[in-house]
Amino acid sequence: MTFLSISDPQVWLLAGMSVSVVFSILLFLVLILGIFTAVAKKTTEKAKVVKSTFADREQAKTFEKASEQDKAAVAMALYLYFEEKNNRENRVLTIVPYQSAWGAQLNPRL
Repeated sequence: MTFLSISDPQVWLLAGMSVSVVFSILLFLVLILGIFTAVAKKTTEKAKVVKSTFADREQAKTFEKASEQDKAAVAMALYLYFEEKNNRENRVLTIVPYQSAWGAQLNPRL
């Protein structure tokens, strides 16, 4: 008992279409990844140029050259950050039983 014969033209058509769809999707993905790679290379080149211009500047502030206002701003930011970090609650829910007449009717032990 044979359900499909290999000589059936619909089987070859279906196999050919499925293989062509798979390879066309793979080709499309390769093209998209190639475009992403080209864009990423351009942005990294631009970032390197920008980074080198900032590195060459002698106006980059160091701690010794920083003004008192800059030092105070950094100290305040660090203080607020660590204060926020320590203020996290432990998220413990405390349930206190409430005595009511309704609860006494439902549970006679109360």
